[in-house]
Amino acid sequence: MNEHDSDAWQRPAAEVSRRGLMFVLSSPSGAGKSTIARALLAGDGDLTLSVSVTTRPPRPGEVDGRDYHFISDDAYARMVATGELLEHALVFGFGYGSPRRPVESLLAAGRDVLFDVDWQGTRQLHKAAPADVVRVFVLPPSRAELERRLYRRAQDPEDVVRRRMAKAADEMSHWAEYDYIVVNRDIDGAVAAVRAILNAERLRRERQTGLAAFVAAISDA
Repeated sequence: MNEHDSDAWQRPAAEVSRRGLMFVLSSPSGAGKSTIARALLAGDGDLTLSVSVTTRPPRPGEVDGRDYHFISDDAYARMVATGELLEHALVFGFGYGSPRRPVESLLAAGRDVLFDVDWQGTRQLHKAAPADVVRVFVLPPSRAELERRLYRRAQDPEDVVRRRMAKAADEMSHWAEYDYIVVNRDIDGAVAAVRAILNAERLRRERQTGLAAFVAAISDA
């Protein structure tokens, strides 16, 4: 190897960067998506939760700005009308939506954003930015287990649990609109499966910018 060759090998390669992705988790209530989301966020510093706005009142233990941004009906209607929400939907009579500005800033900075939304929100996100969205649907192992988990959660009254069970079949009928399906038989296995999906999607060639220059730099003798 001559001096010229040595210099070529020692030159720093071009930097490879990545635009962030929108990682969407959906499931019927009680199937485990929120538990999976918390586990992903706890172990991944490059993942940020998109905190939704909602017009429903806080549940016990929920904190404004951490779990949701709890807003009035008028504020919600204004955000919808002015296009401040990437997606929005009415669920059990309450409005939900994902604020646009913080998500777009995070994606541009190469950070990934986690969404805990239903199929309606997922459909809107994918329509708005199909190249940025990865869709994962979490299923319960059985209807009986789903009902057991809802009652064990003990956050909702009896009539709300019955309504959630009635709605579960409709929610699960949209499974084919998602890129990945995870059956949550046990939480550790489900978390591992979803984490593997996220890691693989981060490595997709089309998500990484500067690859051509990087390969050219390390290939140039």
